[in-house]
Amino acid sequence: MQYIIRKATEQDLTKAREIYGIARNFMRDNGNLTQWGKGDEPENLTEDDIRQGNLYALTDNAGEIHAVFVFMIGEDPTYLKIEQGNWISAEPYGVVHRVASDGSVHGVLGRIMDYCKGQMPHLRIDTHEDNKVMQHVIEKCGFVRCGIIYVSDGTPRIAYECR
Repeated sequence: MQYIIRKATEQDLTKAREIYGIARNFMRDNGNLTQWGKGDEPENLTEDDIRQGNLYALTDNAGEIHAVFVFMIGEDPTYLKIEQGNWISAEPYGVVHRVASDGSVHGVLGRIMDYCKGQMPHLRIDTHEDNKVMQHVIEKCGFVRCGIIYVSDGTPRIAYECR
């Protein structure tokens, strides 16, 4: 099966929100009880992400969406300050946020990272300390743990970088 990554459109809004719900349940079932909780639900950000051209969808040949994620090139305010470590490079970078899958396709993060590296080879991503599954696949994709950053609600995230 071939998979395509494309920018999400307003027509994808319902499916994107559904996928975020599936991902949240998966995280809860795997010990990550607080990420994407009150105030930082991706579903509430999805419409703006689409409008800003930052939400992407991974689709199969038939156009069915199996994963969504945010990808942006440029400085991310949450990455300006890092504790308990350092970034590998201060060069321009792309960021990947709010990765979610419906669980039906294997190797989703690898496909996403291959796409993003094709746009900008220097990438950063972060995840919650309880998101062990994501930490594993991030490192499997060649990212190095760099330290701790804090998201807008003040909670810490493990920060990763890949060059």
